Amino acid sequence: MDKQPGAMGTSAGLALRLGQAIFSVSSLLFMCFGVSFFSYSYAPFCFLVTTMGLVTPWSLGLAMIDTFLVLAKRPSNQPRVLTAVVLGDWVLSVLSLAVSCSTASVADFLIASGNVYCRDNICLRYQLSAAMAFLTWILSSASLLLNLWLLPTLY
Repeated sequence: MDKQPGAMGTSAGLALRLGQAIFSVSSLLFMCFGVSFFSYSYAPFCFLVTTMGLVTPWSLGLAMIDTFLVLAKRPSNQPRVLTAVVLGDWVLSVLSLAVSCSTASVADFLIASGNVYCRDNICLRYQLSAAMAFLTWILSSASLLLNLWLLPTLY
């Protein structure tokens, strides 16, 4: 079996995982530092922090596994492991898309309504956080599709 670029155990797969981790951490940083407590009264903002808090350890854990597999020069040929990775990527990919869209829409609404809480460009930071969550979704869905493509060849 040839190595599928971007699949688990390849350097492209490692790059996808590291990109997911970097974008999810940056989304959390834009959302959490220097923010007033009013923002957590909106459900999408809480949803973003929770989802990115799930994506970060998932991506970092799989990046460590990919690092080991790349250094050992052996792909992951275990179907059950790859099935768990595909299912985890699928769930987190759907959550990342939902959270990025909902956070962006609430931030746009707050800016357009001229809300008092959007002082000091805080809502622009919410938009940046949503953009980072969207980039996380792009990399997560790419990883999902590449591993899903590889999965039938293992059974």
